[in-house]
This record gives sequence, structure tokens and C-alpha cells, in this order.
Amino acid sequence: MEQKAFQDYYPEEFSHCYGCGRCNEHGHQIKSYWDGEESVAVFEPEPYHIAIPGFVYGGLIASLVDCHGTGTASAAMYRQQGRAMDTEPALRFVTGSLHVDFLAPTPLGVPLELRGSVAETGTKKVVVDVRVLAQGKCCAKGRVIAVKMPDTMMANK
Repeated sequence: MEQKAFQDYYPEEFSHCYGCGRCNEHGHQIKSYWDGEESVAVFEPEPYHIAIPGFVYGGLIASLVDCHGTGTASAAMYRQQGRAMDTEPALRFVTGSLHVDFLAPTPLGVPLELRGSVAETGTKKVVVDVRVLAQGKCCAKGRVIAVKMPDTMMANK
């Protein structure tokens, strides 16, 4: 049986995000999984994700860090509570803060590996550090402070 991605557990009404929503046909639809204590996702930028010839646009990198971080936050909270990701109530996180450092030019034409590690887990927030690797080289790193989705966002169900 194939392992489901964190994002595949999101209820449909919360699955429209441009970065990770499975219901957004125009989005990135990234998929994050546990790999031991780290989370991992792989994304291959398209030629139109260009900054300058041969290199990835930094906004795409920030978007990937953001969505991989919030997906990891959700999975980490389920783990902390000892719950399966398909149990109710759904634990959905949004970005409270996003910081990205660009360490080296990120090449186009190769898969990018996102590796997340949980730095802190509270009752309403999870801090996730994410590395972006291209061919094993760390090109960017980011920190996502993910907060539980506020009730005001859930009211639009």
C-alpha cells in the first residue's frame, strides 16, 4: 500500500492552497512524508519557474519552504497527540512567520529535495526548519512558524 502524503489527509475544504492543495490544479501540489524524524518532499521545478536562465525563481523556493513547513507542522501535531492523520478534529496549520535564507543559486532542471525538522511544538504553534537541496547541495534554508488555523478561516467551510 502506498503511503499517503500529509497533504492528502487535509479535508477537501482546506485543500486549495497554491503550494500544497490537491484540489488546486494550477498549484504545486507538493507532497510531504515522514522519513524518520525528518519530513521530506521532492519537487521538480518547471522551466517557467525561472529567475534567470538555468536557475530557479526565489519566490518558488519560499513557497515550497512555506507549504512543506506547514504540512510538517500538521503531521508533527498529530504525532504529538498520538493521533492518526485521518482523525477528527482536523489539525490544519497556516503560516504565522516565514523566513528564508538563499545560500546558493538553485539550478533548474533537477529535482529539489525539501527536508524539514521540527524545532519546537507548542499547543497552538509548531516551528519547522526546512532545507532545500539540489543534487545534495543545500541551496536555501527556511524557518516556518506555523500556527493552528484560526476559527475565522474555518468559518468559510
